Amino acid sequence: MDRQIKKLGLALGLCFLALFAQVNYVQFWQADRINDEPINQRQEQRSFNSPRGDIVSADGVVLATSEPNRGGFAFRRLYPEGALFGGVTGYYSFNLGSTGVESTYEEDLSGSNPEISLSRLSDIFSQRENFGNVELTLSANVQRIATEMLGDREGSVVALDPRTGAIDAMVSFPSFDPGPLATNNQRSIDIKTVLDNDPEKPLLFRAYREIFFPGSTFKVVTAAGAVERGEVQPEYADATTFDIDFTENDLGNFGGGTCGGNLVQILQVSCNTAFAQMGVDLGSANLAGTANAFGFNEEIPIDLPNPAVSVIPETFPTDQGNGPLARASIGQGDVQASPLQMALVAAGLAHGGSVMTPHVMARVTDQDGEEIRSFDATEWRRAVSADAAAVVREGMIATAEGGSAERLLIPGMEVGGKTGTAQLGTDPPRSHAWIIGFAGPPDQESEVAVAVIVEGQNGASEQTGGEVAAPIAKAVMEAVLAERGGR
Repeated sequence: MDRQIKKLGLALGLCFLALFAQVNYVQFWQADRINDEPINQRQEQRSFNSPRGDIVSADGVVLATSEPNRGGFAFRRLYPEGALFGGVTGYYSFNLGSTGVESTYEEDLSGSNPEISLSRLSDIFSQRENFGNVELTLSANVQRIATEMLGDREGSVVALDPRTGAIDAMVSFPSFDPGPLATNNQRSIDIKTVLDNDPEKPLLFRAYREIFFPGSTFKVVTAAGAVERGEVQPEYADATTFDIDFTENDLGNFGGGTCGGNLVQILQVSCNTAFAQMGVDLGSANLAGTANAFGFNEEIPIDLPNPAVSVIPETFPTDQGNGPLARASIGQGDVQASPLQMALVAAGLAHGGSVMTPHVMARVTDQDGEEIRSFDATEWRRAVSADAAAVVREGMIATAEGGSAERLLIPGMEVGGKTGTAQLGTDPPRSHAWIIGFAGPPDQESEVAVAVIVEGQNGASEQTGGEVAAPIAKAVMEAVLAERGGR
């Protein structure tokens, strides 16, 4: 009898050990997998029944916040500025998930980041629910000016600090109001369906998630590579066309004009024939290598989801002669870039050839306003040498002072720029109007860099970028400089 009891006790003990091991296995080793299961909504429901931190602009405007809700979940998400920051903040929805800053900084906003949940030891023994607030680098004032200047024209504006990579403004039109998408009911699903089916793609934040032909703004990349590798001719002969192999359709200058001269002169008038020759002299490997050094063919490490990759072929087909390389050298053909990428090109040239990591988060604080962490400025790419960057930078300053980017000038400031008109090959002709540039106090580091694209403009004049995009860029840079104390 005692022996049977012992066997039974041993069996029960083993069962308890097995149960204990399984419980610990599930709780500690499988917890993340179970929480991530699509059919498990308990974690999500817990999140929507808990307080969530605010997203705040650099100038103190609340962009996303939570308030108690009378029905359904305990809290609901509000976006007081609506579409002004829709692409940046994104939305936070039980039905639709999260996008933008709401997605990137989910652990901070929900308080699940250990830095926040353990920031105050006393909270471990209290019932208080912790959450974090995310303060952005973007200014609501500058964002509003960029939005108003762009108006109802399809396009994008990106402004950033070339010294740190901090984004000052990032705007696209059309945009969307995240509020209706965060209602956590059938209405949010219906609205998203409508937005997804809209041919203008308002949910696609063009400023960093779409790529376009950069047109003549890309010529500064070609110039930087040529200067770095000693491939710039002292003088480019005056020419009306550049001879494209195997075709009668040679590459001409806008309006059929003739141009040539030194690097500054061909930048000022955006001379197609000279830059086509420069690119061919540079060679496909070196042109692609320079573009890659600025960030092409690689995902930009911005702290927002799904950035587009700007592209240029690593090699060009030899059986097509010099045509693909010549066209790429002037920003047409096989080259496409996001507005953010071209803003980083301008910033890199303004900052001595160093491209800083772009970011929208300035700092994270706990619910009492104590700083948990801040973004440390880091270099992303060394695009070109400081000497090469200085040469192209001076050419861009000359282009603003006496060339196609004159409308970018700001009195009392040192300004550089490069216009671009990306032809779309349509009949009648349409084009994207571009400008990139930088500005700052004279004889000091540039304090702001910018890229503006206004899509699908009628005509294909090389002046389009200067006439259409430059006033937008100027107003945005003036607003940034005013906030920095430079004006």
